[in-house]
Amino acid sequence: MEASQGLEVEKKYDVGSDATVPPLDGLPGVARVGEPQTAKLEAVYFDTADHALAARRITLRRRTGGGDAGWHLKLPPEEAAGTGDAEPQQRREVHAPLGQAGVVPDALLARVQAYLRGAEVVPVARLRTRRTTHALYGGDGVHLADLADDRVTAERLPGPDGGGGGNKQQWREWELELVNGDASLFAPAGQLLVGAGARPAGHASKLAKALGAPALGTPDRDQDADAAPDEAIPALPAGKKSPAAAVVTVYAAAQIKELLDQDAAIRLEEPEAVHDMRSATRRLRSVLAAYRKLYRAVPVRRLRDELKWLGQLLGEPRDAEVLLARLRGHLDDLGQGPGPDAARDRLERQAGATYDAGYRRLQEAMRTERYFRLLDSLEEFRDNPPVRTETVPPGRRVAAKAVDKAAKRLRRSHRAASHARRGIDHENALHRVRKDAKKLRHVAESAALIKGKRANKVAKAAHRQQKILGDYHDAVMARDLLAGMASDRDRAAVSEAYAALLQRQEELMSAAQAKYRKARKKSRDLLRRGVI
Repeated sequence: MEASQGLEVEKKYDVGSDATVPPLDGLPGVARVGEPQTAKLEAVYFDTADHALAARRITLRRRTGGGDAGWHLKLPPEEAAGTGDAEPQQRREVHAPLGQAGVVPDALLARVQAYLRGAEVVPVARLRTRRTTHALYGGDGVHLADLADDRVTAERLPGPDGGGGGNKQQWREWELELVNGDASLFAPAGQLLVGAGARPAGHASKLAKALGAPALGTPDRDQDADAAPDEAIPALPAGKKSPAAAVVTVYAAAQIKELLDQDAAIRLEEPEAVHDMRSATRRLRSVLAAYRKLYRAVPVRRLRDELKWLGQLLGEPRDAEVLLARLRGHLDDLGQGPGPDAARDRLERQAGATYDAGYRRLQEAMRTERYFRLLDSLEEFRDNPPVRTETVPPGRRVAAKAVDKAAKRLRRSHRAASHARRGIDHENALHRVRKDAKKLRHVAESAALIKGKRANKVAKAAHRQQKILGDYHDAVMARDLLAGMASDRDRAAVSEAYAALLQRQEELMSAAQAKYRKARKKSRDLLRRGVI
């Protein structure tokens, strides 16, 4: 079942039952107001028994009636342009056709599995709304916005065990939603509506009001409907003496959010999703290793082990994807013909099968209890860091030492690579350099939160080396794959194609090594001094 996406930008107001909608054609940019249109809507909202989605300000509903009947998934709100009380709420909304009642479309479920974590969704509330819509148009006939005058009757539905139902509520609210207008409309509209007796809504959504704040708590958090989403990134305490654990929390929170965001993208097989989740996983592993002495050993070791497991699952399809893209390009350079065509067909079969199998294993793992508990553990680390009981040292000092230690490890790898024997030993040594450069980059990124320009320069220098040696490693992997695919039984044209591809990888390896030596020389003094 196909789904479509849109961006909803709106502002809600509580209003008394006797209030009158004020004249709206006097608002800036509004030339006329359409005739009021009334519709009866009925929506059934779905969530887990403990309201895991509502606790994160996510709503999932099936609505009948009106012009947008169907399944609606509203994801956590983002800030939108606006000022003061007129600040609107901006949310990404995903629509799917009505389909079968009670059967949530897979295209919507995939987007919330990271938050459901294996739990089933069930009907939790039914809302019946009598909506009168006032359409606002500009002088050029553009549909700017809609003001919906909603009279709502809400009912909590009983849970699977038969409890928790009843508790009917009735209220009225006004909802101003942009169509083709811009956010500058909200401030004057807000003044007009407040003057008519409205006030900014005390609830984030109709579902939040229907369930009530106490219903939105989770077993681990007592979070009301209008609190920030669980995956929000905390702010770093101001000043140069921010504790080291706070620096790690802020950096890790950004990576956890990225991981959760990419969960849905992987399930939906969107481009670059595996790469982006893998990058977030690597960053988390790097900072947990670099700052591990700040925390109790057991929980951090478990997190690192589980992130390694996830990283390995992500690595198989990602590596195959990179090789496929690389060799497809090189084969295109050879043009058409019996040899390139045969080599291309074999590559697609072999590397493509590796990619498909790896992606299937990844998606299967992402449906397991082990994966969901990893997500729990990451959020627990973010929300309740297992810091040691000793006094936490200042972040600037700890971050600087972490960067210098990572830079020292990279210098050792450089020396080992320069003395390694040609061939497999040298290739493995350069791969070690690449991995250490990547770790230095991640640690320097975390230090940049408080160390600023110096740490950013170190991160960029490490990234340059990582990228160059990444190209080198990709050429090594492509060479080995090609060597394994070549056969004595291949006819001359095919053998020539493989020989040309192999020669190309050798050339790219040589070019990458030359670039690496240049980049290393350029950044030698910087990486030696670190950020202290």
